Amino acid sequence: MEKLWGGRFQKQTHQLVDAFTSSIAFDQELALVDIAGSRAHVNMLAAAGIISDEDRTILRDGLDQLAAKAAAGEIAWDTSHEDIHMNVEYHLTKLVGPVGGRLHTARSRNDQVALDMHLYTREAVDMVMEKIRVVQKALVAVAENHIDTVLPGYTHLQRAQPVSLAHHLLAYAWMLQRDWERFRDGRARVNICPLGAGALAGTTFPIDRRHTAAELGFDDVYANSMDAVSDRDFVIEFLAAASILIMHMSRLSEELVLWSSEEFHFIELDDAFCTGSSIMPQKKNPDVAELLRGKTGRVYGHLLAVLTVLKGLPMTYNKDMQEDKEGLFDTVKTLSGALDLLAPMLETMRVNGQAMEKAVAEDYACAVDLADYLVRQGMPFREAHGIVGRLVFHCIKEGCYLHQLPLSTYQEHSELFGEDLYQCIEPKAAVQNRVSEGSTGREALRQQLDRLKEKMG
Repeated sequence: MEKLWGGRFQKQTHQLVDAFTSSIAFDQELALVDIAGSRAHVNMLAAAGIISDEDRTILRDGLDQLAAKAAAGEIAWDTSHEDIHMNVEYHLTKLVGPVGGRLHTARSRNDQVALDMHLYTREAVDMVMEKIRVVQKALVAVAENHIDTVLPGYTHLQRAQPVSLAHHLLAYAWMLQRDWERFRDGRARVNICPLGAGALAGTTFPIDRRHTAAELGFDDVYANSMDAVSDRDFVIEFLAAASILIMHMSRLSEELVLWSSEEFHFIELDDAFCTGSSIMPQKKNPDVAELLRGKTGRVYGHLLAVLTVLKGLPMTYNKDMQEDKEGLFDTVKTLSGALDLLAPMLETMRVNGQAMEKAVAEDYACAVDLADYLVRQGMPFREAHGIVGRLVFHCIKEGCYLHQLPLSTYQEHSELFGEDLYQCIEPKAAVQNRVSEGSTGREALRQQLDRLKEKMG
């Protein structure tokens, strides 16, 4: 089959070359944005007097028909036409005749593919931001129901201090808020129009780049035509933000896996988000959370792949840049699926508050509160730290906990201890005694929730 660009060539490309270089198997994902960009381009060409209004109408009608067919999956994309751009032009020309050949006036596949990638990535950013909000709302809803549920807070995966479950979950909501803001900030750099840059040097036709940009909803146009066709920073930035987002989701998934184990038994995930074993009938496996955790490496890999592709490229467009697409498409699909699952998995999990509170009670998590008690009596903190450390060691030897020691034992270590010490090491009281901004105390939590909801809109 004669290539649309084949005039200079005396031979057909080898069939293995066609198979190796063709991208239509995956860049058909860009069909609708490619057609949308072509519509705007045709409108601009007519407005600038480069094509007639009659040709514009014919081309627009043909593009509208193609869009409907593409949306319905009724077009057979052909590898002999290499990519989505050549396929669209080929199918358009079949529909409208020779006037289809005017579509490519004053543009190149270089600025066309750059435009498609901007349009696709912008849609992806908007989708991810919307779905982040859904997960945040799920976290906030569970948190508001568990302000008074106390569990151990951990460092080094060792019980450290008692915290509210709400406080623990809101830590993830704030991570997601930063993710949302990263995508929002990156959107400004996605929303720049490269169309009109041509292959690399612009065009001799009197085009109006800002006309096209405005029709497509862009905020600005690239100031440099070489930069316009070679820039994929916005793809890297999307993949970087995606990597941080899925890392946060992976950390939360790890907590869900740990908490749902018999060793913790802090939560039970709904049956709808678990699977069983082919051999052990008693098993209930948190496969969804595990797989979400596992897909993190997949997203990281796509980021590294695009960084590696671009690191040694000279100006401007090089065929290597075809490799920016599959990783981006897969990352968008992965994020969409993960975010869709995470919200209902959180909303339907059963919280075992008794197991959480038992874990706090059967530990030394209130040791800091005991040291703070001595500090409030006038003792230097470092001295208080040493006394409480010795008390903990005594408990370990005796096989008991701090709240089980008699007052006489406390007073053997310091005369500053009084009967009221037991109140300060009661876990719920210890949590509520946190009064600093951003802490786990009830009032601080209420302020935190108000602040988060304000940011979420």
